[in-house]
Amino acid sequence: YWSSHEEYEHQQFICNFRGSVTQGLALEVGETVQILEKCEGKGVFPASYVHLKKAIVTNRGPHETVVPLEDPIVTEVTSTLQEWALLWKQLYVKHKVDLFYKVRHVMMELIDLRRQLLSGHLTQDQSRDVKRHITVRLDWGNEHLGLDLVPRKEFEMVDEDQISVSDLYKMVSQVTPRHGEPCRVPVPHHLLVNLKSFTYNSIGEDTDIFFSLYDLREGKTLSEKFMVRLNKNGGPKNPEKVDRLCALFTDLSNKDMKRDLYIVSQVIRTGRMLLNDSKKGPPHVQYRRPYGCAVLAMSDVLQTISELKEEKDFVLKVYTCNNENEWYQIHENIIRKSSTKYTAPSTNYGLIISLQLLRGDMEQVRRENPLIFSRGVAITRKLGFPDVIMPGDIRNDLYLTLERGDFERGGKSVQKNIEVTIYVLYADGEILKDCISLGSGEPNVPEHRSFVLYHNNSPRWSEVIKLPIPIDRFRGSHLRFEFRHCSTKDKGEKKLFGFAFTPLMREDGTTLSDESHELYVYKCDENTTFSNHALYLGLPCCKEDFNSCPNIPSSLIFQRSMKETFWISTQLSSTKLTQNVDLLALLKWKAHPDQVMDILGRLRHVSGEEIVKFLQDILDTLFSILDDNTDKYGPLVFQSLVFIINLLRDSKYYHFRPVMDTYIQKHFAGALAYKELIRCLKWYMDRSAEVVRQDHIQEAMRALEYLFKFIIQSRILYSRATCGMEEEQFRTSVQELFQSIRFVLSLDSRNSETLIFTQAALLNSFPAIFDELLQMFTVQEVAEFVRGTLGSMPSTVHIGQSMDVVKLQSIARTVDSRLFSFPESRRILLPVVLHHIHLHLRQQKELLICSGILSSIFSIIKTSSLDTSVQEEVEMMVESLLDVLLQTLLSIMSKSQSQEAVRGQRCPQCTAEIGEYVSCLLSLLRQMTDIHFQHLMENFQSKDELKEFLLKIMCVFRNLMKLSIFPRDWNIMRLLTSNIILTTVQYLSPALHKNFTEADFDFKVWNSYFSLAVLYINQPSLQLENLSPAKRKKVLDKYGDMRVMMTYELFSMWQNLGENKIHFIPGMIGPFLGVTLVPQVEVRNIMIPIFHDMMDWEQRKNGNFKQVEAELIDKLDSLVSEGKGDENYRELFGLLLLEKIEQETWRETGISFVTSVTRLMERLLDYRDCMKGDETENKKIGCTVNLLNFYKSEINKEEMYIRYIHKLCDMHLQAENYTEAAFTLLLYWELLHWDERPLKEFLHYPSQTEWHRKEGLCRKVIHYFNKGKCWEYGIPLCRELAFQYESLYDYQSLSWIRKMEAAYYDNIMEQQRLEPEFFRVGFYGRKFPFFLRNKEFVCRGHDYERLEAFQQRMLGEFPQAIAMQHPNQPDEAILQCDAQYLQIYAVTPVPDSVTVLQMDRVPDRIKSFYRVNNVRRFRYDRPFHKGPKDRDNEFKSLWIERTTLILTHPLPGISRWFEVEKRELVEVSPLENAISVVENKNQELRTLISQYQHKQLHGNINLLSMTLNGVIDAAVNGGIARYQEAFFDKEYITSHPEDTEKITQLKDLMQEQVHILGVGLAVHEKLVHPEMRPLHKKLIDQFQMMRSSLCHGLPGLDKSGSGPNTPRGILATHGPMSPESFKLMHRHSPVAVLTPVRNSSSSLSSHNSSEMGNVGNLLILADGMVVEHPEDFYRMQVSEKRDSQRGNALASLSSSSLSSTHSAPSQMINSAPSTIRVGSPSLPDKYRHNREMLMLLPPHRERPSSAMYTNITDNGQPPNFQRALFHQVIGPCKPCSDPNLSVAEKGQHLSMHFDAFHHQVSDLPPALPARSLRKSPLHPIPASPTSPQSILDGSNSNLSGSASSGVSSLSESNFGGPASSSDPTASRTDTLESVPSSQAWTTDQEDLDSPYQPVRYSISEPEVLDGVKPPPCRSHSAPGGVTPAQDSLISQSAAPPPPAPRPMPRKISQPIIAATKDEQAKVAWEHGIGEE
Repeated sequence: YWSSHEEYEHQQFICNFRGSVTQGLALEVGETVQILEKCEGKGVFPASYVHLKKAIVTNRGPHETVVPLEDPIVTEVTSTLQEWALLWKQLYVKHKVDLFYKVRHVMMELIDLRRQLLSGHLTQDQSRDVKRHITVRLDWGNEHLGLDLVPRKEFEMVDEDQISVSDLYKMVSQVTPRHGEPCRVPVPHHLLVNLKSFTYNSIGEDTDIFFSLYDLREGKTLSEKFMVRLNKNGGPKNPEKVDRLCALFTDLSNKDMKRDLYIVSQVIRTGRMLLNDSKKGPPHVQYRRPYGCAVLAMSDVLQTISELKEEKDFVLKVYTCNNENEWYQIHENIIRKSSTKYTAPSTNYGLIISLQLLRGDMEQVRRENPLIFSRGVAITRKLGFPDVIMPGDIRNDLYLTLERGDFERGGKSVQKNIEVTIYVLYADGEILKDCISLGSGEPNVPEHRSFVLYHNNSPRWSEVIKLPIPIDRFRGSHLRFEFRHCSTKDKGEKKLFGFAFTPLMREDGTTLSDESHELYVYKCDENTTFSNHALYLGLPCCKEDFNSCPNIPSSLIFQRSMKETFWISTQLSSTKLTQNVDLLALLKWKAHPDQVMDILGRLRHVSGEEIVKFLQDILDTLFSILDDNTDKYGPLVFQSLVFIINLLRDSKYYHFRPVMDTYIQKHFAGALAYKELIRCLKWYMDRSAEVVRQDHIQEAMRALEYLFKFIIQSRILYSRATCGMEEEQFRTSVQELFQSIRFVLSLDSRNSETLIFTQAALLNSFPAIFDELLQMFTVQEVAEFVRGTLGSMPSTVHIGQSMDVVKLQSIARTVDSRLFSFPESRRILLPVVLHHIHLHLRQQKELLICSGILSSIFSIIKTSSLDTSVQEEVEMMVESLLDVLLQTLLSIMSKSQSQEAVRGQRCPQCTAEIGEYVSCLLSLLRQMTDIHFQHLMENFQSKDELKEFLLKIMCVFRNLMKLSIFPRDWNIMRLLTSNIILTTVQYLSPALHKNFTEADFDFKVWNSYFSLAVLYINQPSLQLENLSPAKRKKVLDKYGDMRVMMTYELFSMWQNLGENKIHFIPGMIGPFLGVTLVPQVEVRNIMIPIFHDMMDWEQRKNGNFKQVEAELIDKLDSLVSEGKGDENYRELFGLLLLEKIEQETWRETGISFVTSVTRLMERLLDYRDCMKGDETENKKIGCTVNLLNFYKSEINKEEMYIRYIHKLCDMHLQAENYTEAAFTLLLYWELLHWDERPLKEFLHYPSQTEWHRKEGLCRKVIHYFNKGKCWEYGIPLCRELAFQYESLYDYQSLSWIRKMEAAYYDNIMEQQRLEPEFFRVGFYGRKFPFFLRNKEFVCRGHDYERLEAFQQRMLGEFPQAIAMQHPNQPDEAILQCDAQYLQIYAVTPVPDSVTVLQMDRVPDRIKSFYRVNNVRRFRYDRPFHKGPKDRDNEFKSLWIERTTLILTHPLPGISRWFEVEKRELVEVSPLENAISVVENKNQELRTLISQYQHKQLHGNINLLSMTLNGVIDAAVNGGIARYQEAFFDKEYITSHPEDTEKITQLKDLMQEQVHILGVGLAVHEKLVHPEMRPLHKKLIDQFQMMRSSLCHGLPGLDKSGSGPNTPRGILATHGPMSPESFKLMHRHSPVAVLTPVRNSSSSLSSHNSSEMGNVGNLLILADGMVVEHPEDFYRMQVSEKRDSQRGNALASLSSSSLSSTHSAPSQMINSAPSTIRVGSPSLPDKYRHNREMLMLLPPHRERPSSAMYTNITDNGQPPNFQRALFHQVIGPCKPCSDPNLSVAEKGQHLSMHFDAFHHQVSDLPPALPARSLRKSPLHPIPASPTSPQSILDGSNSNLSGSASSGVSSLSESNFGGPASSSDPTASRTDTLESVPSSQAWTTDQEDLDSPYQPVRYSISEPEVLDGVKPPPCRSHSAPGGVTPAQDSLISQSAAPPPPAPRPMPRKISQPIIAATKDEQAKVAWEHGIGEE
C-alpha cells in the first residue's frame, strides 16, 4: 500500500543499503533521496535507513529541485565537500602530497564547523563567527582546487538572479565601493603579558615585579605598570593568583606598534638594607630595595606574535645594577648595552613570560577571548588617552612620578638612606583610602613607601604611581610627601626629617599641569604631627606658589629647608577634569559676560581632547550664548559650532559623532537657532564670490551636514512649540539658501583655486543633507532641490579635472542616498544624472567613478524591477546610455589591447574599467524587455545607424569572449554573460534578417553575426563536457545548453540568407567546421548539413565545389590538431552528408569527397592521438608518414604536404634518423626547380628565389646523408649541385662541393659502417591505430638491434599488444578482434643491383652498402618436408618455402619502415637449395681469397686458415657427400629427368669449390707463419683426401690425389643437417652466429713442439690447385681455365645458408665460411656432427667482406699464374724474398718448420660451457704503429673470457703461446697493450731473431675501430639435415620437425660489446650453442 508522501521531501541516508530486495534501490551513506510516496509494506528501501529533513521543492515538474530547509551555508558545505572529495583523491594520485594533506585538514575543519552550526547551540555572535570561518575555508579550498569563485553576501551564496550584474561583479571581484567610504577607524592592538615563573629564588625575600612598556626613542614610559607580588619562594603572595599573573596592555595604536618599544620589568625586593649583610638593620624592619631589571625588545618578537594565534614564551634575563645612583636609568643602560653599569646573572634563567597580540576594540576582544578575561587579567592602560577616545569612557587618573630629591647630610658622616611616604588627603585632612595604585594587578593602598637608595642624599627614583582619586574628592585634595632616614643601626628606626606637599587643583579650577614641579621641603622631626593640616597648607608649596603669596610670616611652625628640594612630575588622564583655562572660562561665561567675545575667539586654541570630553557642556553653553544675544554673538557662535563639527571629522574623534547625534536628538533645545544658522550660512555662501581668503567659508561648507541637522531639529522644536508657525518663512529661507548653493556652484572657478576648494567642499557635504530635508519636505520637493543644484553645475567641458571628480563623487553619493531609492525622486533626478554621465563617457573621462554610479543605479533598479516606473527608467537609460556604453567599451578594449601588445601584459586599470563597464552593459541588457528592444530598433533613423549599432554591439560581444574579461574561476559571471548575450542576440536576429537580406544584403553585418555565433558556441565556459557531473547538472538546470540554442539561431539565420549564402563560401567553412567539432551531438546534427548546403550552392555557381573542398581540408587539419573532433564526429560527418548528397545530381563527386574527408579525419585523429600522448617517436613518425602520403596521393594539397614533410623531418632529427630525415627533405627538394621564381616566406624559410631555396635544401639533405653515413646517396646530389655551380661559374662553391664529394668517397672506403637488421612486423586487431591496423611492415632496425631488442621495443611502444609466437598468417578472428597482436620475425634483404655485387675486384665495404640499401624485396625462408622423409638422407625431401615481401617504397626512405605491398610465395626444391648453398660458399671463398691475394687483408691469416680448415676438413656427417648421396645416385637421376641440368650444375660447383680451395691453399702457403706449418700440412693432407673422395662421384677430377674415400673427406662446408635442428634456427642459434669465430680454431695449437715438416714436391698454384708432381700441373691447366670462367660467372647469392650473422661486425662475415672449422681434430666427437650439420642452410645473402682493412688491390692485373705467388712470404720460415726467383725456385722455399705446432686432439677438454652474457668493459685497442694491420686480435686477453660468454675452453687453450690451457689466469694477464712492438708481427729479420715468440696478432685499423659497436645479429630460417648416429647437441632424429621457426624472446637482449670483432663473433656463436 503506497500513500503519497508530502510531509518530508528530503531524506539523507545514514546507513548503506545494498538494495538486495526486489526492485531495491542501492544507496550509500550521505546520499540524498526525495520521497514521493511511503508504503506500509515493503518499498525500495527501509525507512529506518534515512534521516528526514524538511525541504522545499522549487521548479516543480520534470526538472524540479529539492532544497533542504537548513542554513544555506550548511547546504553549501555539504555539496562542496562532496565535490572536493573526488578532487582530493586525485591530488594523491598526482603526487601533490603537500596540498593533499592541507586540503584534508581543511575538510576536517569544515566538517567540525558544520557540526557546530547544525548543533543549534551557538549564540548569534558565535554562529556568525563560525560562518566566517567556514567561508574563509571554502574559498581557500575552491581556489587551490581550481574550482569556481563563489560570490557571497554576509557569508551566504548569492543568487545571481536576485542581484544586478554590476553587484555580482563587485562581489566576485571584491571591489570595495569607491565613494562615500566612512573614515577608517584605526584598529587598536592589545598586548597580553603573562608571567609564567621567576626562577631567581636566590633572593630569599618577597619581591615586587613591575612590567611596563617603554619607548626608547622618546625616552618615556608609555603605559601604566603591571605589578606582581611574589613571596620569598617565588610564588604569588596571594595564593588565589596562581596561574593568573597576566595583564593586558590596551589601546596600542598602529603608531605605537611602530615605536622602538621595550617591555621593561623592574624587580624590587622587600627586606634587609643589604641582601648579603645581615648586620645592616634588624631583621624585623623591612625596606623596599631595588634588585634588578629585565628588558625585551618588541621589535624582536613582534613578527612572531603577530602571526601566531596563541601565546608564545620568552625568557628575560634579570640584570643587577652596579651603582644604585644609576638605578633610575638601568633599563636604558641594559638596552644600550652599557655593560659596565650592570651585572649579568650567573645563569640563563630569569623571568619567563608569554606574550600574545590581540586586535580590535575591547568589546570584540572580550567576545573573542572569554578565557583570558575569566582568569582575572589586569587591564593596564596607556598613560595618556588612546588614539580613539570612545564616548562614555570615564576616566580620572593622575599619574605621579617621584623624580628626585636633594637633601642635606644633616651632620652625619655618611649619607642618608631616604624613604618617601606619600599620602592623599582630602580638604578636611582625612587620608583618602585606596587612592594610590602601584600598578594594575594589585589592589589600591592608602599610603605608599618609595624604595630606599643606600647612602644617597640626592636619590633619583623615577617611580611612577597612579592616583585614581574620585572626581568629587579631587577639588580641595592635596598630596603630602614625608621624608625619613632609615637607620641600619640595631633599632633600625626610620626618622622623619622633612616633608613636602602640593594641592591637586589651582585656585582657578584647573588641575595640576602636566610637567615637573619643584616642591619646597619643610623641616620637621619625629615628634611632629600633621593633625592640623591647615598649619602647612597656607605655606607656599613651590616657587610659583611663593611668587603668588610673598607675605608669609616667618614665625610659622614649619620652616622651609632652603637647601633641600623635591621634584615630582604629574600627568592627568581625565574625562572630567581639565587643565585648560580657556575651556573653564567658556563653561563659566556667565561669570564674565563682558569677556564672551574674547572667550569664544579663544575656543579654537583649546585641544580637541578637551573639547570632546566636554562636548555636551560646550554645545549647551554655545546655544545659551546664542539665545542670550543672537545679533551680537551669532556669527561667533556659528564659527565655534563649525569648528567643533569639523573637529569631529578627525578620525581620532570620529566616534563622538554619535554623541553629537544623540545630543541633537535628545538634549538640544535651541528652538530659535535655525534662523541665525540659516542666515549665517547664506551670508557665507553669498560672500564666496568676492572674498579672496575663503578658509572660513570652506569650513562652513564642510560642516553642512551637522549645520542642517541643527537647523532641521531647531525648526522641529520651534514648530512643536508654536504649532507650526512661520512655516512659510522657513520654506522660503531654505529655498533662498538653495539658491545661494546653486549660485556658489555656478561660479566660474577656473581662475580661482580657492573657489574650487569651496565648491568642492560644498559638493562633498551636499548629499549628506538630503535625509535631514526629507524630515521637513516631500520626496518630490527635495528631489527638485537636488536636481536644481546638480543642474547648476557647469557641464564637463568648462571645469577642471579635479572638479570633475568631486562633481561625480557628489552625484555618486546622491545615487547611493535614501532619496534616490524613491521612484518619484528617480523620475526627477535620473535625467540629470544620466546627462552628466553621458557627457563624461563621450569624452572618456573619470570612467571608474561613472561606472560606480551606473552600477549603483542598476542595483537600485534591479531590486525594484517589479515596479512599472522601472520600465520607464530602463527606457531612459537605453536612450541615453546604450550607444555610449558600447562606444566606451570598444575604446577601452582597443586601448587595453594596444597596451598589452606594447608591454606584453594587461594594464590593470584597463582591466578594471572593462570589467566595470561590461557589468554595466550586461545589467542594462538584462533589464531590457522585448518592448525596450522594439523601441530601440524603431528609434534608429536610418539603416546605416542600425548597421553601426549592430556592428558595435556584436564587436563588443566578440571581444567579451575573445579577451577573457573575467578570470577562469568566475564561472558564475561567465555563464550569466553568455545567457545575456544569447537573449540579446535572439532579440537582434529579427532586425538583422528584416533589414539586411535580399536587396539590402550587407556582408559586414552578417559576417559579424556569424563570427559572434561561432565564438559563442566555442566558449570554454560553455563546454559542459569538461565539468563535473554535479556542476553540469547545475548549469543545465539553470540555463540549459546555451550552445544548442545559439546553434539553432545560427542555423535559422543561415537558412534566411537564401542566395546570399555564396558570399560566405569559403570564408565561413572554417568557423562552421569549428562549431561542428564541438562535442555536442545536437550541435553537430544541426550544423553538419550546412556543408552540404555550401557544396550545393557552389556547385550551382561554379559547377564544382573545389573551394568548399579545399577550405574544409585545410581547416580540418588545423582544428583536429588543436584537439577538436573525435571518432563519433567522423562517423556522423560521413553519415549526415552522404545521406544529403544521395539526392543530388553531383552525388558521385560528393560521395568521393566526403569519403576522402572522413579518411583524412581518420588519419588526423590518429596523428593527434600520437602527438598528444607520450607516444614513441616510431609511432609519431609512422602516423606522420601516413598523413603525408595521404595529402600527396589522395588530396593533392601541396602546402599541407610540405608542412608535414617538415614535421616529419624534425621528428627524424629528434630520433637521430639522419638518413630518413634526408629522404624526407628530398621530397620537398623534388618539388622545386632550378628557377629564379620568387617564393614567399613559408615556415622557417625567408622569402627567396626558388633556386636559392632548392640549393639550401640540397646542402641540408647532403649534410643529413653524411650524418647518416649514406654517402652513396649524397654523391649524386653533390654532382647536381656541382653542375649548377659550374653552369653559374661559381667556382668557389664548386670547389667546396667537389671536395665534399671526394671526402664522401674517402669516407666510403675508410669509415666503418654497420649493416642493419630488417624485421617484418604485422599489426593485427582493431585496437591498433588506423594507419597500422591489419597491415604488415618491414622495419629497418637500429644499429646493433637484434630481434629480441626490437621485439621488446615494439612491445614497449604498444604495451597492450600480445606477441604472436608463430610466423603463420593470422586468421580472420584475430584481424577483427578488439585487441592488439604483434607478429615479428627477421627477414633478409634481396638487393636489386646485383651487378656491383658480382664484381670481384670491388672492395667488400662498397658492396656491403648495396646489399642492404635501396632494397624493396625481403625474404623469409621456412624449411619443410614434402612427401615421405628419407631416414638415411633427409636432404632428399627437404624443401624451402620462400616468402618474398615487396614493399611500397625501398628502404631506407622517409621512414624506417614501409608497408608490404605484396607477398610472393615460392617453393625451392632440395636440389635447388643444394646448388644455392654450394654456390654461396664458393662466392664467399673467392672473395676472401681475393682479399688476401690483393693484400686487402694482411698480417694475420687466421681467418683464411680457419675458413679453409672449415671447408676442407669436413669431419662430421660427410659434408657435401650427403648431396652426392642424395642427388647423384642413379635412382634420383632417373626419377628426376628434368633436374639433369641442375645436377650437372651442382657437380660443376663442387668441382669449382675444389679449384678455389687449391688457390686458397696456395695463398695460405705464402702467408702462413712457421709456427702454423703443421696446420698447413694437415690442410694439404685433408685436401688430398677430399679431392679423392670427390673423384668417385665427380668425373673430371684427377684421380692421382685420391685418398681414403670416407664421407668425411668431402667439403665440410656443406654438411647436411637434420630437421630436428630446426628449433635452433631462430636468430640466436649457433647457425646464425658461427661464422666469424674462426680464430678459436683448435688447429692453432699452442704447443711449442719444434718439429720440422716438409711439404716435399707440392707445388701450389696461384689458382689454388695443389699437385704433388709438376707434370700434374700441365694436365690441369685446361681445366683451370674452364673452372675459373665458370666461377666468375656464378651468381653472387648469399654466402652462407644462414640468414644474417650479425653478432660480429658485418665486414668480417662475408669472407668467412658459414661455420667454424667444424671438422677440427681437436673437437671431441660428441660435438662434431652438430657443427657440421648446422652448415647446410638455404641460400641467403652474402655478407660483406671486411671493409675495415685498407684495400691494396693490384688494379687491372688479374690473379694469373705469372703473379701466382706473393712477393713476400711472411714468417720466420721464409729464407728470402727475392722477386727474381722463378716459381719453381720459390716453390722450394715453401718448406716450413712445423716444430712450432704439434697436434694433440686428446689434450683438449670437450666442454662448451653456456655462460650468461654480460657487457664487456673492453674496447678495441689500437695496434702498434709499426705492425701490419690484421683482422684478428689474438692477444690472450681476448680469449680469457672477460668479454665473451660460452667461449669454449678449446679456444682459451689453443691461442696461448707459452701459457698452457690449464692456466687460464696466465693467459689472461698478457694483453696486447703490454706487448712491445717487436713482439707483434713485424718484418722478417725481427722474427728471425726470436723465432719462438708467442704469436701476437695486432688489431685492425685503430681510427676506424675505435668507435665500433657490435652490430645486431639477424634471424634466419634454415633447412635441417640428416642426423647421424652420433650424439647430438640438439636432438635425436626421431623427433618430428616443428612446423616453423618461432621468434623466441631472449632472456638478455643487450648488445654485446666485445674487445674485438673475433670476440664478438665467438660470443655470439657460443652464446647460441650454450643457450640451446
